[in-house]
Amino acid sequence: MNQTLLVELLTEELPPKALARLGDAFAAGMVNALKARAFLEPDSVATAYATPRRLALTITNVRAASPDKSIREKVLPVSVALDMEGNPSAPLSKKLAVLAKLTGAAQLGIGDLERAPDGKSDSFFLTYIARGSTLQSGLQESLEDAIAKLPIPKLMSYQRPDGTTVQFVRPVHKLVALHGDAVVPISILGLTADRTTLGHRFLSQGVLTIDSANEYAALLEEQGKVIAGIGQRKEKIRGALQARAGADRILMPEALLDEVTALVEWPTVYECNFETEFLSVPQECLILTMQTNQKYFALTDAEGRLRSRFLIVSNLATDAPRHIIEGNERVVRPRLSDAKFFFEQDKKRKLADRLPGLANMVYHNKLGTQAQRTERVRTLAGKISAMLGTDTARAERAALLAKTDLLTDMVGEFPELQGIMGTYYARNDSEHEEVATAISEHYQPRFAGDALPVTDTGTVVALSDKLETLTGIWGIGLQPTGDKDPFALRRHALGILRMLIEKRLPLSIGKLQAEAAQLFAGNTSFNRPGDDATAFLFDRLRGLLRERGFSPNEIEAVVAQQPDRLDNIIERLNAVQAFAGLPEAQSLAAANKRITNILKKTSSETGQVQASLLQEAAEQRLHAAMTVLKPQVDAAFAKGDFTGTLKALAQLRDDVDAFFNDVMVMAEDLQLRANRIALLSQLHGMMNQVADISKLAA
Repeated sequence: MNQTLLVELLTEELPPKALARLGDAFAAGMVNALKARAFLEPDSVATAYATPRRLALTITNVRAASPDKSIREKVLPVSVALDMEGNPSAPLSKKLAVLAKLTGAAQLGIGDLERAPDGKSDSFFLTYIARGSTLQSGLQESLEDAIAKLPIPKLMSYQRPDGTTVQFVRPVHKLVALHGDAVVPISILGLTADRTTLGHRFLSQGVLTIDSANEYAALLEEQGKVIAGIGQRKEKIRGALQARAGADRILMPEALLDEVTALVEWPTVYECNFETEFLSVPQECLILTMQTNQKYFALTDAEGRLRSRFLIVSNLATDAPRHIIEGNERVVRPRLSDAKFFFEQDKKRKLADRLPGLANMVYHNKLGTQAQRTERVRTLAGKISAMLGTDTARAERAALLAKTDLLTDMVGEFPELQGIMGTYYARNDSEHEEVATAISEHYQPRFAGDALPVTDTGTVVALSDKLETLTGIWGIGLQPTGDKDPFALRRHALGILRMLIEKRLPLSIGKLQAEAAQLFAGNTSFNRPGDDATAFLFDRLRGLLRERGFSPNEIEAVVAQQPDRLDNIIERLNAVQAFAGLPEAQSLAAANKRITNILKKTSSETGQVQASLLQEAAEQRLHAAMTVLKPQVDAAFAKGDFTGTLKALAQLRDDVDAFFNDVMVMAEDLQLRANRIALLSQLHGMMNQVADISKLAA
């Protein structure tokens, strides 16, 4: 009879950062194992549960026994099964004895077998009914499989009361296994299943007896004061935090919310406060220490200014929370005091005075110190600033100071604040505002979707910093391999590309790479990155453009040409997209592909078209149409009207089709052949100014 199945492991506190992953993996492992053993119906529904002290799941419509199964098994090839006289061989007799024991038959003979072709020869087959197994047997095996495959960060060895040693992520104290209202007598980790569990450590009333698998979650919540579903618990916390925040904004990163959800079984939100004097410290410091060290939720006003009140998520619900609130306020105070102390101490020494200390910080043993790296970035920033016409002195100053906050006490305590603190300290040192801002901006974009630098100086230094990193690390042979990218070169490459594209920087990729490589002249460990580094950049570019909704063919039409500048690449892609929608597009794309293949087989010197050698009417019409159209195409291209450039080419479709229908390009007369190839070369140049439209051919 089909019933709901419940399995629960009651443990000591599980690692919070791994809880969601463990809960999902446990449920998925059980479902997959039971499905493979044919205990689930097509409409069986699994629900995963995970709290700080338990991993569990319920599955509806689980069979009490797996169904019988018809199996057709190959026994032996006929050539092996029969001897020279056609009698059963010794290997066959031995095999039949094994199969008889397996199938429960008293005896099996050759008459029980089916002879059938098996590839090039015949073989004997046995068809028999494999009896289904009980849920007890299937669940035992499934649980063992699921536990063996759990993504446990670190196994813990511990002793059971009987002295046996077992291993799991944390000690397990109870095992529940119910099919409907019946206990399934399985054993694992030194435990035998029953129907009892425990609720909240402090709010529950002792041992809970589960009468039926269907009542599990409701029983835990009502009597055990445990919200078993991790998603349900998370949303309750989110709602309670938002309610408590009132008119203020709550800083609620998903990662923090996930971790807090994994720390509590019965979440209750309380409001706490700290002294307003701490608000003189940069709020990023206070927010980070509250989130990282105490798992608290900071509040800001509508303008984003930090409030002196914050919210905590407690695992205890009480009508008199004074001790909980005071205890948390007492805990956070020393951390905020430390932040205030670090900030005040750091301000006593200017960033510029810290520059010599960078010579004592190793960047990479093959690339030197942070001081040497800073000089490289400063040099490159000056050159890029000159290319863009921005303030070179500011760019060089910002690059010089960009890494100095690594030597401050605050960044030493909170590395996540590098750049941010540099901006605060630069303002304190009366540096130019754009220089101060650039110190934090030069890390941008830090991750996918992050904002780009706003200021010109920040953009220049960010571009320089990422180019220096990409070129230097690549040059010493530490480029990404497979899914390994320890120096985040993919992220640096995407940052470079996004700045070139989104900020429309009129910079040559080739020149940027050359200038970056020149920074390492004289370094014997450095080998100038070759074409593979450029290919790496363009591969990242393809991915970036796919995320923006362009098709692979549209992207390839532009990127295959390896454009040296990216400031107008979106306009080119939009033009290609518009051209691809024209009825003439496929015909012209196919013709362009044909022209490309012809030109590949000929000399690179194609010469000029001689009108006197145009004999066929089709080639004369094509040449005349091109002559009329070329000024229009060139003018549109010159003013950046890429869509107009490509759409103008659509007028040539009929003449191009007629040319390929009526004209023999590879004529025996070498003069005619060369002239026709020159005509096609000129047409190819007109077609491919914006993009290689042959890539659009279906």
